[in-house]
Amino acid sequence: MNPKHTKEQISHQAYQHKHFLFAIILLVSSLTVFAQERNSRIIENGGNGPHSAIMEQDPSLLTHTIFRPQDLQKFGVAKKLPIIAWGNGACANSPWEHVNFLNEVASHGFLVIAIGPMPEEGEKGSGRSTSSQMIDAIDWAIAVNEDQNSPFYGKIDTSKIAVSGMSCGGLQTLESAPDPRVTTAVVCNSGILPNPESGMPGMPSLNKDQLEKLHTPTLYLLGGESDIAYNNGMDDFNRINHVPVFVGNMDVGHGGTYAQPNGGEYARVATAWYKWQLLNDQKAGKMFTGNPSGLSQSKEWTVAKKNMD
Repeated sequence: MNPKHTKEQISHQAYQHKHFLFAIILLVSSLTVFAQERNSRIIENGGNGPHSAIMEQDPSLLTHTIFRPQDLQKFGVAKKLPIIAWGNGACANSPWEHVNFLNEVASHGFLVIAIGPMPEEGEKGSGRSTSSQMIDAIDWAIAVNEDQNSPFYGKIDTSKIAVSGMSCGGLQTLESAPDPRVTTAVVCNSGILPNPESGMPGMPSLNKDQLEKLHTPTLYLLGGESDIAYNNGMDDFNRINHVPVFVGNMDVGHGGTYAQPNGGEYARVATAWYKWQLLNDQKAGKMFTGNPSGLSQSKEWTVAKKNMD
């Protein structure tokens, strides 16, 4: 064997090996960048609030979609993120119909955790969800707030928790609301059916007795008499006598304004409620308090309230 030839072969093999490793590193880096781009997205330039928001899928909660302020450095001991768990219409396991609305809410300084994996651009998510996924969202937020390796460590206000949802998600909200950790509930285009068995498959089968389990201030947002949930929601409101409750009706039907730019009027009103209930923003609370309340002076809304003043 020629020693010189052997050295040349070894040198060539080493070069090929080095080149192969470099190619692998480039591939992994590209996949990492792709994954980052694929698993987060800016919706409507981050929303109108003071904290430009982002939609993302956290690797530790692949069953849900996160909407949160992009810059978490602004949150900590002095300013924390309240928790909002969200359930979707039609019991869908995807928040695709509500991304504008949820993103807008998050831009005002909230951690919004919606049931279902993050939808890709233009994707309509599939599958059914359950109320337990709303509780999973709360459990996760409390856990990451205590995890020193999480970007959310010490940045979440675990004493301020909202459960919220639309249509079937509103029933999931009412099923989850008795959790003692919950501090407010927002029920959108929804209400308990007079006959619990008449709902769509997978819908929480709740009796009106469930309303007695509410222990927090509760907001109902309905779409007026053309909303299929109008009678159910108004009946809920009329039956609730032991906690503060406010109902707002806007004549937009069952679909609400979620898909409108920045979530439309529903986002404006819901955000004010969240700011009042979860951030103790008394100015925002004036939309619901007083006689007349601020929202009652809007030509677009018809309102009623009990146990609030």
